[in-house]
Amino acid sequence: MSNGYSPRFDAPDGIAFVTPERYAPGPMFNRLATFFLPLSAVVVVASLIVFVWPGPILSIEFTGGTLMEIDTVANQDALNATLAKATIAGAPLGEASVTRTRTGTGTFFVRTQTLTTDGHAELLAALRKDLGTVQELQYTTIGPTVGRSLKIRATYALLAALIAIVLYLAAAFRKIPAHLSPWSFGFAAIAALVHDIAFTLGVFTILSHTTSFQMDTLFVSALLSIMGYSVSDTIVIFDRIRDNLFAEGKRGDFVAIAEKSLRQSLTRTLNTGLGALIMLFALFFFGSESIRWFILALIVGTLVGTYSSFFIATPLLTILRKKRS
Repeated sequence: MSNGYSPRFDAPDGIAFVTPERYAPGPMFNRLATFFLPLSAVVVVASLIVFVWPGPILSIEFTGGTLMEIDTVANQDALNATLAKATIAGAPLGEASVTRTRTGTGTFFVRTQTLTTDGHAELLAALRKDLGTVQELQYTTIGPTVGRSLKIRATYALLAALIAIVLYLAAAFRKIPAHLSPWSFGFAAIAALVHDIAFTLGVFTILSHTTSFQMDTLFVSALLSIMGYSVSDTIVIFDRIRDNLFAEGKRGDFVAIAEKSLRQSLTRTLNTGLGALIMLFALFFFGSESIRWFILALIVGTLVGTYSSFFIATPLLTILRKKRS
């Protein structure tokens, strides 16, 4: 056997060795995209429907209110009964809710409308009277005006980031072969970005109804980070496509060039994503409880961002190129 990897071998009948020709038989990613693109479209629509109705449970940072974390030997039903009793007695609790935390079996979040200092003290006294030993671990209160302001500012932050990404893409891909439109690159990248954000919103909307998670400003920070990662991942592949377009010239087949670029970027993209996931999983399992949902959002965003770069952005770019031709 000669040194290096030889593309051809003599093999017994019925045995086929893996060779470079066999490894790259054709536009694999393009074929897979015919399945994943419609699937992703359905997932995005479903995620947006869930986000609109029933919608996420927002934290008091956005809605205003009072949040108490308490530790008690009583169960959740007894705690709900005490809150109902206090409401009937005239306590201004609003639509009070109780959620079990992940830290322990006797630890709960109690969420009410905004309480004054006296109202908070009265509620705590009522809980201790009915339930016995109650230890308050955390107490936060935010007025409704501040909550609305934070919600508006979070929306502006997401919109500003999206506009900045569009402008960046327009500048980054202004120098491409004349027979191609730079807007095609921008539209494909934004479509992948919308897919990633919509999927993450859908997942965490469901989690907000099934766990103690509530959408807060830290989650908005996670969305901004996901947007940056998603676009960065896509641009790496688009840069490779642009370089190969200049190398092949007008006579090169765009589908083949896109497939070649995806294969060239595969190892680098997967290694980058794997390195990020190793760090994120370490933080998720061993980091502080206060940032665990933030880390989980980044994990979801990293996974879906890597997926969309290969099966959303580049296939869409290929489709747009075919329609333009």
